[in-house]
Amino acid sequence: MEFFPALTDDHRAFVARQPVFFVATAAEGARINLSPKGMDSFRVLDANTVAYLDVGGSGNETNAHLAADGRITIMFCAFDQPALIFRIYGTGRPVLPQDAEWADLYAKFTPLPGTRQIFVIAVSEVQTSCGWGVPFMTLERERQTLSKYHAKQTEAERIEEFAGPVASIDGLPVRLATVLPDGGGV
Repeated sequence: MEFFPALTDDHRAFVARQPVFFVATAAEGARINLSPKGMDSFRVLDANTVAYLDVGGSGNETNAHLAADGRITIMFCAFDQPALIFRIYGTGRPVLPQDAEWADLYAKFTPLPGTRQIFVIAVSEVQTSCGWGVPFMTLERERQTLSKYHAKQTEAERIEEFAGPVASIDGLPVRLATVLPDGGGV
């Protein structure tokens, strides 16, 4: 196990090759949220800042936890060679389409149907570990279900969906998008 104060070029290259990552957050009195993410949604902005595009799904726990606590861990693991587990520790915040910095940040991503926010993480430390217990697996293809679901919605339906729920499953408040990204999040 090794710790680093920032992402190196080797870390960036590893992250760029991974088709899936995991996001973990928690807040006092709330359960831990651990979510897998895919699609072309993760970016290293610089050695101490990363971000990911969040597409509306089953909940908005990350938004609530970051508002309450700020702590976030991102984990990547290699399912091929060389074996590696890579964790990013930091504090995060949501950037929503109505926020002043949205346009510049959103331009760094490929637009995805159903985009509701971007989580920006200030990296405090990164960690590598062996990953020898992670199985070999190959990516067959990305699932299209979520993209198809959002693509068939009208802009009005999407903004209505993003307007609720207003709290996490543990009752923590959620900051909601009040407008859609240019193109309706598509």
